[in-house]
Amino acid sequence: MGLPALGKINAALNLSMVASVDYETGSEDMSPSELSHRPACFSATSVLKISPPESPSLVLSLAVHSQLPLRCQSAARWYSGPLPAVSKGTHVIVPLVEDLEDGRWEAAVAQQDDRRLMLSVNSPPTAVIGRYQLTVETSCPSGQASSRHDPADDIYMLFNPWCEDDAVFLDSEEERQEFVLNDVGRIYYGTQLQIGERTWDYGQFNNGILASCLFVLDRSQTPNSGWGNPINVARIISAMINSPDDLGVLEGNWSGDYSRGISPTVWTGSVEILQQYSASKGTPVKYGQCWVFAGVFTTGIPARTVTNFSSAHDTDVSLTTDVYLDEELEPIEYLNADSIWNFHVWTDCWMSRPDLPPGNGGWQTVDATPQETSQGMFRCGPASLSAIRNGQVYLKHDCAFVFAEVNSDKIYWQKNKDGTFSQIYSEKNTVGLSISTKAVGSDERQDITHLYKHPEGKTKEIMTQSYAITQATSKDEERIAVETACRYGSKAAAYSSPTAEDVSLEVIMEGDGPRMGEDAELTIRLRNVSSEPRTVTLHSQLAVMYYTGVHKDTVKKDKVDEEILPNEVNDLTWELKYDAYKNQLIDQAALMLTLSGRVRETQQVLAKQFSFRLRTPDLVIKPVGKAVVGQKMKVEISFTNPLPLVLKAVIFHLEGTGLLPGKKIHYGDIGGHAPVSFVEDFVPTLPGPRKLLASLDCRQLTQVHGVSDIAVEDKSSVAS
Repeated sequence: MGLPALGKINAALNLSMVASVDYETGSEDMSPSELSHRPACFSATSVLKISPPESPSLVLSLAVHSQLPLRCQSAARWYSGPLPAVSKGTHVIVPLVEDLEDGRWEAAVAQQDDRRLMLSVNSPPTAVIGRYQLTVETSCPSGQASSRHDPADDIYMLFNPWCEDDAVFLDSEEERQEFVLNDVGRIYYGTQLQIGERTWDYGQFNNGILASCLFVLDRSQTPNSGWGNPINVARIISAMINSPDDLGVLEGNWSGDYSRGISPTVWTGSVEILQQYSASKGTPVKYGQCWVFAGVFTTGIPARTVTNFSSAHDTDVSLTTDVYLDEELEPIEYLNADSIWNFHVWTDCWMSRPDLPPGNGGWQTVDATPQETSQGMFRCGPASLSAIRNGQVYLKHDCAFVFAEVNSDKIYWQKNKDGTFSQIYSEKNTVGLSISTKAVGSDERQDITHLYKHPEGKTKEIMTQSYAITQATSKDEERIAVETACRYGSKAAAYSSPTAEDVSLEVIMEGDGPRMGEDAELTIRLRNVSSEPRTVTLHSQLAVMYYTGVHKDTVKKDKVDEEILPNEVNDLTWELKYDAYKNQLIDQAALMLTLSGRVRETQQVLAKQFSFRLRTPDLVIKPVGKAVVGQKMKVEISFTNPLPLVLKAVIFHLEGTGLLPGKKIHYGDIGGHAPVSFVEDFVPTLPGPRKLLASLDCRQLTQVHGVSDIAVEDKSSVAS
């Protein structure tokens, strides 16, 4: 959201000597360098026009009655937080000097005439962010004068990705445009083989959003003297986006019952959520799931939403995902606390890490979804991607947890007759797949898996530094990272010697996979690479599950004995009828097929878990006519119900920055397999490329949404 990603900026304002402050909020003659910073896009009058990067100073313009005598001295005082203190950097006295120097609070006369004194003000890159009160004091032989404080004239100090000395500095202008200024992004969901995408309106420049973000920081009740450090601020906001222990922005809900709030799949942006939270004076908004937490978190300093497919949730600090089976190789549900989420969405933010060894700055993972506690609170990160990639799980913050999400192995354990468990199988490279984010400068998906983990199969001579082993070994980099990390886990001896394996198990899905309302079909492939026949006893179990990997109900169970000839492949067709799952589906329409078996001749164990989803249709949004600022326009929204049953009490949600604020359309019922189409009108308020987002909300069908690109023309350009 705004905070972890806020950035230090400087600005221009007019300050009357003893009256109020009149801020300049941008004008038609702003230079390209000023426009690139975009503060003028904030509607709040207390957000200021930023100076160009090449002259990073704030300009105070003081109205005076006459030329100030040379013996007069002026100083600006900045106050932040409830108990401003000079020693903590929250009460700043800005002296007047002849020449400005970088890295310190000071002011210099830029211009002076009979009625006005203009001062340029510098701030250090380590300045505390937040809301400042500003007064100017002038001392003369004849007395003293100071400006009166008006809360409406307070100044916001932010982190600055354009400042080379700032901890969040990013040197690529193209990346700053994407990761700081772009107010619309993409969030990916589904499964690794069925990647879906939805558009998210971050809305960081919308009216009141900056104040809402600072309200969240204030609600954290943390000392604002630590708000000059983005590591600290990101950690604070990671806790404040969720609500279990601090009444933060969003209340998480994975139950499927959202009758007391808004279904997580309905939200299309952050604006309504932040506005509702601040308007209610801090009542958590209902409800969020991982992509909502991440979407609200992604704003400000360079930041991006990231989706990890097959994301492991390690509950026992083993740095492995453990699956427990009974004597008959059936899953033991009450023991399977670890889960693999079909997908999980978090936020990456960009900052230096002077608290870690060199090389760990840059992208950091922060996660606001309340999964596990960190130092007593539900929060996660910032965790260095470099540390995660190399298995340095001992580095702060929460590298071990994120490492397990993207790079752990799945270990299968079978219950023995005496009640103990033995490791029978391990799956490698099953989590942390197709890690995705929106590409810079386009709406395409970018795979960034290589930033989180070494490519599978790549080798090099490497020193296992964690244990000061003095001999170099030639091993797979990814294996070294996993095994190095696991030595710090609670099951350091989880890896056993591999047994002979000459039969393999694979699940194949055609195309984009099955669709909602239709029968599903998969192929189970057994391959025998030995020179002798093999007989496999294979158990299959299909469960409806939440996208978090938590099982709701078992839908189907089968057992089959299959003989495979030497060097042959047997393809088994696995089917699921619509009638078998129609009353069982929950959010995301997620299903998990668990396969487990044993080769009779060799006692080799086969195991595989395959997650898939039933695809839902999109909303189709078509603009009608030309889009011009201040002129009414129309869009047509169409959709076809994929189910043979009636969708009850359907509500459509529309939203688009610069197009229209969040709006609900109570449509009513939609018949089975029935098409619907309706027209909605609105008046665009901002020119340029815009995105209109829509979603459908009803109990019988979720994860239905759409987006349309709309080019809005300025009224003046149309008139000319």
